[in-house]
Amino acid sequence: MGFAKAIIYGLGGFLAGLILYAGFSIATGIQIGYLSLAVGWIIGKAMMMGSGNIGGRRYQIAAVVLTYAAVSMAAIPIALHFRSKASTTQQTQAAKAGENADASSASTSPEIEKANRGEQNNAARSPLAILFGALVQLGLIGLASPFLELQDGAGGFIGLIILFVGMRFAWRMTAAKVNMTVEGPYQVSATAAGASA
Repeated sequence: MGFAKAIIYGLGGFLAGLILYAGFSIATGIQIGYLSLAVGWIIGKAMMMGSGNIGGRRYQIAAVVLTYAAVSMAAIPIALHFRSKASTTQQTQAAKAGENADASSASTSPEIEKANRGEQNNAARSPLAILFGALVQLGLIGLASPFLELQDGAGGFIGLIILFVGMRFAWRMTAAKVNMTVEGPYQVSATAAGASA
């Protein structure tokens, strides 16, 4: 029961961490890897609250997975926001230049043309299948995003290291707590001292 409750609280921490990470990046335009540390702490703390401060290996594994998922999946809303913003900027620039919607659609980029062809091919598939396929693809891209950022060079590598440190925070916070009580001091009796000699 404690583990199930810890997972529920951990999922709440996952959602809070994802919102924090993505929200900060969207609001400021800055993607800072150090937020991974906060996400790991939030998830670890949430899981320990849910379990009543009971930890252990399965708690640690769940906390690490949730921390990785929260940080990596935050890339999806960030990318969607900036892609939408770029699209809006392009449309505004096209309107200022006096181009109408037909002219701008005629001069589309290869990516948009490919997407349009894909939409035509997807017309035969059911909308639910298309949505499910798109969500699975987004999820896989999100989960791979920390490693995809390695293409950015040193910044991507540093971000990955910080993510692993955040995962380490979550791992340590959800470790089993050892309650050891030391009583004493005790006096050694003469018979015990003679037996040990």
